Amino acid sequence: MEPTYRLTVSCPDRTGIVAKVSNFLTTYNGWITEASYHADPQTGWFFMRNEIKASSLPFDLSAFQTAFAPIAAEFSMSWKVSYSENKPRVVLMASRESHCLADILHRWHSGELNAEIVGVIANHDDLRRMVEWHDIPYHHIKIDPQNKAQGFAEIEGLVDGLNTDLIVLARYMQILPQGLCERYVGRVINIHHSFLPSFAGAKPYHQAYDRGVKLIGATCHYVTEDLDEGPILDQDVIRISHSDTIEDMVRLGKDAEKTVLARGLRLHLEDRVIIHENKTVVFG
Repeated sequence: MEPTYRLTVSCPDRTGIVAKVSNFLTTYNGWITEASYHADPQTGWFFMRNEIKASSLPFDLSAFQTAFAPIAAEFSMSWKVSYSENKPRVVLMASRESHCLADILHRWHSGELNAEIVGVIANHDDLRRMVEWHDIPYHHIKIDPQNKAQGFAEIEGLVDGLNTDLIVLARYMQILPQGLCERYVGRVINIHHSFLPSFAGAKPYHQAYDRGVKLIGATCHYVTEDLDEGPILDQDVIRISHSDTIEDMVRLGKDAEKTVLARGLRLHLEDRVIIHENKTVVFG
């Protein structure tokens, strides 16, 4: 696929936004291959994603940013332009459950994810052989319940040292500290094994079983300091019945978890997600 620039914009809604951006691209003979727009009448905000053939423009990424900056200032835009060939540096975090991690590693190994996985951090050593088979560094960092700050300080130093663009919690069963959430806001993705906002927190399948629900699900969301309340990227559900045990629900739910996490990760890597307050606009 031919390399592209991806321009994402959010700003107060008003007339002339699309015309101004389109005129800017036309001036430089920019060839738009994909264009998506959304106006939210409740908040009065406008959202846009354009994908442009890189070869059609006479400048590189830095020059694109410089040329577009005056338009962004005129419309009070929050904006980003990225180059599709630049692979984000991703750190995966896991505990003992392997299904989400294994699925991401398989998709990455198969070339489905445009990312560079620079390491896996785990608070147990169970998954080391699987990760190292993929020639990815495995970092076992224990989290002492009596002194969690020490372990997370080591994690934060490692994440910073790897020049990480994105952290993916692939069933990492620890709560990240507030400082790490704030430093990497919008850059930490988690998979929660329930259809949020239902059954947040620990043991959601047990909570669902006790309520006798007929649908269970999974939610991929950005991590914030408020547990399981960050902006949602993607969700899915699986129908169950009264005959399903908790073990059945866990088994069935794993399929939803890995699929939803992979979809959410791909959407983020392709710059298809714009965060606004505690919600997302997702251009599929």
